[in-house]
Amino acid sequence: MPKNWNSRTALVHGGARRSQYNEVSEAIFLTQGFVYDSAEAAEARFIESGPDEFIYARYGNPTVAMFEERMALLEGAEDGFATASGMAAVNGALVSLLKAGDHVVSSRALFGSCLYILEEILPRYGVEVTFVDGTDLTAWEAAIRNDTALVFCETISNPVLEVIDLEAVAKLAHEKGAWLVVDNVFATPVFSNAMEQGADIVVYSATKHIDGQGRALGGIILGSREDIRGPIETYMKHTGGAMSPFTAWIMLKGLETIDLRVKAQAETALALARALQHHEALTQVIYPGLDDHPQAALVKRQMGAGGTVIALDIKGGKDAAFRFLNALEIALISNNLGDAKTIVTHPATTTHQRLSADQRAALGIGDGLVRLSVGLEDSDDLRADLLQALAEA
Repeated sequence: MPKNWNSRTALVHGGARRSQYNEVSEAIFLTQGFVYDSAEAAEARFIESGPDEFIYARYGNPTVAMFEERMALLEGAEDGFATASGMAAVNGALVSLLKAGDHVVSSRALFGSCLYILEEILPRYGVEVTFVDGTDLTAWEAAIRNDTALVFCETISNPVLEVIDLEAVAKLAHEKGAWLVVDNVFATPVFSNAMEQGADIVVYSATKHIDGQGRALGGIILGSREDIRGPIETYMKHTGGAMSPFTAWIMLKGLETIDLRVKAQAETALALARALQHHEALTQVIYPGLDDHPQAALVKRQMGAGGTVIALDIKGGKDAAFRFLNALEIALISNNLGDAKTIVTHPATTTHQRLSADQRAALGIGDGLVRLSVGLEDSDDLRADLLQALAEA
């Protein structure tokens, strides 16, 4: 790719591999295997494959490779490995880099499935995990030890929208020789360049903004070529978490419009957050783009915009929150986010329901908290819908 291309151009053209037919839209190579000209050629390819040589779809595929290269160009990474889902990316990044006896430090405010891996799965195999308040740099500094192997965080936490200072945490991690692995879903690759800010590994659920239209599950792990084509590829190709070619094609089509979609969604999210900020039915509106957000200055420096998700704390707890959800006419009740359609969920009873009440309280997930993922609908229509639903709450 020419170095003077801006990201929107790279999102349309980056990583393209055209067949002999010179197709405009990327081709879908729906094949699980590949043919060799000779037994000697097969042997040679298993020893070392070239950039356009493939062995098996679990190891790599031309359509998947286009998605991996385009995402690497967008993120500023050397390479990427596309996965079957966002959680396959999180699990693959963590498990492939860790071994028994290692120590991990993680922010405690995480998506429920991420918490499950860190709290339940890794300790089973002898990995020690320490959780900290992700917004407290002194807590990070105290927790990261000389034997810490890996540090993990979500750039913006799910669902309470705390923002982590990536440059500062990366510095602390690297001083002790630890990897920094960042789940960058809420920040999106449009607003956050986590690699430039110090992350060693960045993971995305491509299910969210990258697809952006509710069609397919997918994920990707991005990082140095040494890490991606070393321990990460080795783990992923042998455990079967690879992305399918058809999914990769869907994600390539999503990338062509992600810049336009995410910026429009963030603009609407800011307008809605401002409109609801002092509503009498709400105890709090949490949105990283608002001036009263605890990390507002960091958001402006690190992202430049507040993203596409708002958290609303509704007076009256669960009953009022449910009345609000059930009264909505445009926004859909679902547990996805980053979609073209506005989606709302109640984390305490869905994405974080497996946590105890005390754990949810410690994370700021009250019974009245609602997570709102802003879509591409008309801003005025969404505002009217939210206001009439709040009247019902």
